[in-house]
Amino acid sequence: MSDESQQPQAKEKHTLVALVENKPGVLNRIASLFRRRSFNIDSLTVGRTHRPLVSRMTIVVDAKQANVNLIAANLLKLVNVIEVRAISHEPHVSRDLALIKVRSDDADSRNTVTELCERYPARIVDIGPEVAIVEIASQEDIVEKLIEELRPIGIVEMVRTGVVAMGRGIRIQDSEYEPPVQVKHKTNGYQRFGV
Repeated sequence: MSDESQQPQAKEKHTLVALVENKPGVLNRIASLFRRRSFNIDSLTVGRTHRPLVSRMTIVVDAKQANVNLIAANLLKLVNVIEVRAISHEPHVSRDLALIKVRSDDADSRNTVTELCERYPARIVDIGPEVAIVEIASQEDIVEKLIEELRPIGIVEMVRTGVVAMGRGIRIQDSEYEPPVQVKHKTNGYQRFGV
C-alpha cells in the first residue's frame, strides 16, 4: 500500500461568499436556513465591506454533507441576500487567523515554540513565565498543521476567526446595492409608507 492510501482523507470543503444587507437580523436568517436544512457550518465569518450598506459573509461547509449549488440557491431566496458565489473551485486567496496560547514554562517548550514560529507564518505576540501566545494568519490547512505541532507542548487556550476568502485577480465580488427608498404618501390626513 502507498503512503497516500494510509493517510486519512482530508475533508473536502466548499467556500461560499455572500454579499448581504448590513442590517440587524440578517445573520439570524442565514443561520436559521442552515439549521432548517440540517447543514453544519464549518466556519462563518461576517464583516463590513468598503460599502457601508453591504456586509460580506464567508461560509465554509462540508462538501459531502451538502450540494453547494443548492445552498447558494437557498441563500439567494433570502430577502437580505444580495449575491452569493461558490469560490471553492476558483482561484482564490483564503486566510484563517488563530491565537494559540501554549505552555512555555521551561526552556525546551520556549525553544520549540520559537522554532515552530520560524517554520510557519506565525509569531509570538505575548510571552510570560508560564505561557506564550502564538499568532498565525494563513490558509486553514496550514493553521491546522501548526496546531497539531503545538499540541504536544500543551495548548492552554485557542481562538480562531474563521475563514475569509477573496477571488484572485479580476474575480471581483462587489455590489452597487442601494436599499429601496421609502416614500411618504398622504391620504385623508394620515401618513402611510410605501416603496
